[in-house]
Amino acid sequence: MHGIDAMNYDNTTPIQEMAIPLVLEGKDLLACAQTGTGKTAAFLIPVLSKIREEGSDTLSTLIVVPTRELAKQIDEQIEGLGYFVGVTSLAIYGGGKGENWDQQRTALTEGADIIIATPGRLLAHMKSGKIKFNTIRRLILDEADKMLDMGFSDDIMYVIQHLPAERQNLMFSATMPPKIRSFARKILKDPTEISLAVSKPAEKIDQQFYMASDEQKLPLLLHLLQPFAGQKIIIFTSQRVMIQKILRDLARHKLKAKGISSDIEQEDRELALRDFKAGKYNILVATDVLSRGIDISNLNLVVNYDIPRDAEDYIHRIGRTARADTEGVSITFVSDRDRRSVKAIEALLEKEVEVRKITAELGLGATPEFRSSKGGGNNKKPGSKPGARNNSPKAGSKQHARSNPKHNARNR
Repeated sequence: MHGIDAMNYDNTTPIQEMAIPLVLEGKDLLACAQTGTGKTAAFLIPVLSKIREEGSDTLSTLIVVPTRELAKQIDEQIEGLGYFVGVTSLAIYGGGKGENWDQQRTALTEGADIIIATPGRLLAHMKSGKIKFNTIRRLILDEADKMLDMGFSDDIMYVIQHLPAERQNLMFSATMPPKIRSFARKILKDPTEISLAVSKPAEKIDQQFYMASDEQKLPLLLHLLQPFAGQKIIIFTSQRVMIQKILRDLARHKLKAKGISSDIEQEDRELALRDFKAGKYNILVATDVLSRGIDISNLNLVVNYDIPRDAEDYIHRIGRTARADTEGVSITFVSDRDRRSVKAIEALLEKEVEVRKITAELGLGATPEFRSSKGGGNNKKPGSKPGARNNSPKAGSKQHARSNPKHNARNR
């Protein structure tokens, strides 16, 4: 309770209210809730309580996650929530300096209370020597849908084969496709299922779509960023090669930005994310490595420089903003070849989206049309100012900053 107070948690979110009692009772759980609703705290709070009650100083809980960024973030949350409980934890992930391997191996062999690991690095440790998991009481799979998308199902099953048969299993996911249910049946024992607002972005995200050719995207981006001067922004691109191009163009216009992708050294990625959270610069250009599980306070705008390959990734990208019941804006650039992607997003949102056409009036050239005349977006010319909410104050105004410093656990 001291940790919860220190983390400024006030009220439980729906997923926390439903999950915490079940975890405390020791039940297996399959939980699905949209991004930004506090799934991490929903399992960390009761697990920390159970570890305190057990009084053991051996490895009792294994948390498996898809990315090192998420592993590190969960480790930091355990540090904050578990400070008064005396719980020890360590994140196991690839990259970084060579001594990290020895530190990770020591934690695995001598025992931290909680290990948070990416599948690849965990398997590397398991196959390099005698690492025993006979004291494990809980297995938690976070962002399970992403791990399956990344092809980790066989790795996870290998890990599970080396765990005690008697254990509690918790699976948390942002989406619930059939493959998740099938996978859950292999792992969970008579689970309780929680499903909340699957595959829907937060209601307070103002979702804007703009038609633009590849050549028009950079100047259009600069125009749409103007109302958000000085505010926190993430620009997502599916192409790593575009990160440096976008950064160079932003720098030419004296905008402070840094980039994060999977081919950047881990220490540099961690430093860039830490500096962004601290406000040393306000624009982060990233691939989908940052689209899952990363919590950044007061993130005002998410830009999809190119439309995600998968509609689910669209939900996760824009879910970085409007967290904890705040407001935010998402801007998505659509090209003439993106009709099918737009329709997939509309299917998830269960509504048509308005694809705005403003490049001509900005002097950027004719706005491209979808290559096919069937289906697709609305293509209406907006009646409101680009980059602003319809019938509301400017999207870049202070209404998007958190006004109450005491926020609830969905921020985590």
